[in-house]
Amino acid sequence: MVLGTLAMQNTQRLLSIFSAIIFSAIITCFWSMNVLAQSESNSTSPKVLNLYSARHYQTDEALYNDFTKKTGIKINRIEADDNALAERLKSEGNNSPADVILMVDAARLWRAQIDGFFKPIQSKYLEARIPANLRSKHDPEGLTWFGFSTRARLVVYNKAAVNPKDIDTYEKLAEPINKGKICTRSGAHPYMLSLVGSMIELQGEVATELWAKGMVSNMARPPRGGDTDQIKAVASGECGVALTNSYYLVRLLRSTKPEDQEIVSKIGFVWPNQNSTGTHINIAGGGVAKNAPHLQSAIQFLEYLASDSAQEYFANGNNEWPVTKSVRIDNDGLKKLGAFKAENVSVAAIGRNQIAAQRLLDRAGFK
Repeated sequence: MVLGTLAMQNTQRLLSIFSAIIFSAIITCFWSMNVLAQSESNSTSPKVLNLYSARHYQTDEALYNDFTKKTGIKINRIEADDNALAERLKSEGNNSPADVILMVDAARLWRAQIDGFFKPIQSKYLEARIPANLRSKHDPEGLTWFGFSTRARLVVYNKAAVNPKDIDTYEKLAEPINKGKICTRSGAHPYMLSLVGSMIELQGEVATELWAKGMVSNMARPPRGGDTDQIKAVASGECGVALTNSYYLVRLLRSTKPEDQEIVSKIGFVWPNQNSTGTHINIAGGGVAKNAPHLQSAIQFLEYLASDSAQEYFANGNNEWPVTKSVRIDNDGLKKLGAFKAENVSVAAIGRNQIAAQRLLDRAGFK
């Protein structure tokens, strides 16, 4: 009898212990599932955006603050030059936290696309706002990258030494009349590669290579420095003519520094090829990163960059032209440049010509 009672008590204890274990396991399971759900929710939160940007203009701060104010989405930024960003994205691979990648040249956007850094997206808003020649080619999955602002490749000259009629086309820069007068960036720089890529598209490789050889023969010094350095060299008389992106010139035109105004007083500029193909233009743009953890935030940010307020910022805050033509420009420096005829060449085609452009420049001895 006693043994029977003890057996029943032991059985009840075992059942109680077993029930407690089961209950604990169920609670733990539900707790784990809740934590996992919260983790997944946090990883796709629309309140965060990881931006990898090759744009390092201080004035862009206002652009990002405006986006956060309008949407509540916080922007975490990684800023570096294009090569550093590319190496970072390669090393991170599928684990990259990047949501959006911004670049400042058609050649760089093309290279990023070839390297597989972008994710094609569908956005009727972006397609409606951004002209077809300023974005990637459309494929069944969508568009890969978009241009959000443009800049032109101008010719600046020393007013005391050069007749503007002798340099009013890109082709004339390579003619004997300009021997010993030309200053440029390196032939490996994306700005030069994009210009040459455009010329290949318009004239073919043979004619473009002859032009490059003429440019080398006409150089006042070996290529070096940035666009502002070229403008300063023209003003000092070190060279008579140089190529520059328009926003570098506009910065000097808007500057109140006496030394900048002195430079401006000594130089003139021309819009090349106004009676033929038009002046070469380039873009700053970007796209959604391939493995973007915050996809909707990324698309929302790109659509914001095409909005009126962001487009006005590009023009009035950073001396670039908006891609949306209806946007009002209130920038005295851009107004001083006046109206011009721009070339009608797809930036996607310019990108595709980059390898041919580099080989051509190497053969011409354009260092």
